[in-house]
Amino acid sequence: MIEVKSITTTPEEVRDFDGGRVEIVWVGGTTVVRATFEPGFRWSDSLGPKVGAKSCHLQHTGYVVSGKVCFAPDDDDSDEVVLSSGDVFHVSPGHDTWVVGDEPAVIIDFTGDDHLAKMLEWSGT
Repeated sequence: MIEVKSITTTPEEVRDFDGGRVEIVWVGGTTVVRATFEPGFRWSDSLGPKVGAKSCHLQHTGYVVSGKVCFAPDDDDSDEVVLSSGDVFHVSPGHDTWVVGDEPAVIIDFTGDDHLAKMLEWSGT
């Protein structure tokens, strides 16, 4: 069996939130999220107040399609990391995230259903 869906032309769900948007498809038992973060987006400012947290407590495994995004771990022993187009990443829970520069950052996140449910709850939609 081959299952094909388009996150670009026919996402199964679309959610907008302050400073961004997520488009979602479910394929092969996996949730795939394309997240677009606008310039000025910062997790701790846009989504943190909705959940009463200063940082994101979810892990992320993904790919940067375009733009630049910075991940800053809560851990004082870890440095901020700026990711750009073509980077593949895994980020542990406990981090802040923001767009670097004046271009939207687009990432594909393959983290899964529990992650999605929490993200949609945070988006207020």
